[in-house]
Amino acid sequence: MIRLPFRDGFYEVKPSKIICLGRNYAEHARELGHEVPEEPVIFLKPPSALIGPGQTIILPRKSNHVDHEVELAVIIGKRGKNIPRAKAMDYVLGYTILMDITARDLQWEAKKKGLPWTVAKGFDTFAPIGPRIVDKREINVDDLEIGLKVNGEIRQLSRTSKMIFKIDEIIEYVSSIMTLEKGDIIATGTPEGVEPLRHGDVVEAWIEGIGTLREGVLAERSILC
Repeated sequence: MIRLPFRDGFYEVKPSKIICLGRNYAEHARELGHEVPEEPVIFLKPPSALIGPGQTIILPRKSNHVDHEVELAVIIGKRGKNIPRAKAMDYVLGYTILMDITARDLQWEAKKKGLPWTVAKGFDTFAPIGPRIVDKREINVDDLEIGLKVNGEIRQLSRTSKMIFKIDEIIEYVSSIMTLEKGDIIATGTPEGVEPLRHGDVVEAWIEGIGTLREGVLAERSILC
């Protein structure tokens, strides 16, 4: 169970689904060789991928290239379907940080074969979240610094204002496809600068006004026979 500080207490993180956006920062789309999309590109991560602050990202045996991605995450506060953009923010509880850890080599292989990306996105520990949830009434997320360090070295640094699709647009689009349930998480995409993680790394992802999410990194080979 993951419990994050929220208001004067704690919030139990238990989404029915984690919806992620791909290519929502133009420079990240370009660094992976993609065109800037005309509508949101979405995929799902399983809730079993979630870990809380101060835990460990496990690099799986099946992959030799696992990238970090820092993202602003939206916590949905109530159930909704076909939500109009003008009312989208009524469905937001608050915000936190999510790392969309990605087995990039498995993603590339799947894309070449025309297959889904789930194999690259769904490993246990591939969705670190935290360090807290900030009430939507306490923060304006339109233009915040977002970044990530590995072993103290800045890898990613941008601003949320550079998102192609804004939160109200994303909620409108996603809810036109699937019902959003209370507690669901929407990860809004990562800026440029994604690079591989190595055994022994320490990853720090931050968003201005939310805080810093720190995780260690271990190779599965080092902990299993």
